[in-house]
Amino acid sequence: MGAWDIGHFDNDTAADFGGRVDDAEPEEKADVLRAVLTAAADTAPEDYLDEGEEAVAAAALVAAQCPGGEPITTAYGPKDPVPPLPADLRPLAVRALDRLTGANAEPLDLWAEAGAEKEWLAGIAALRAVLAAAPAE
Repeated sequence: MGAWDIGHFDNDTAADFGGRVDDAEPEEKADVLRAVLTAAADTAPEDYLDEGEEAVAAAALVAAQCPGGEPITTAYGPKDPVPPLPADLRPLAVRALDRLTGANAEPLDLWAEAGAEKEWLAGIAALRAVLAAAPAE
């Protein structure tokens, strides 16, 4: 992971994902987010989860549309507006974040190696709180 800061889009993989969201047709953007969130959420705890940066970025996009969510203002996120997302992505994003902060998860391991896991986990916890508080319907 080529990272330059702790933000949800401040690494090469997430920045590329922002471009992939832009490349999707408006009606397909939710499917792009759903695919990466599902891949992270459904990774078994005993299996190593690598490249979870896309799931963090997808969760940030979902959270941005929730009450209390922070808008995505970084130049590394999608340039085009993301249309309203289905509410069922919210609990899926929570599950993905929970998996990313558990055992056998590369992003957490990498931030721990860099000595920044507390800061990264705080950002994930803030996303999770917004997502968990929002209605799932």
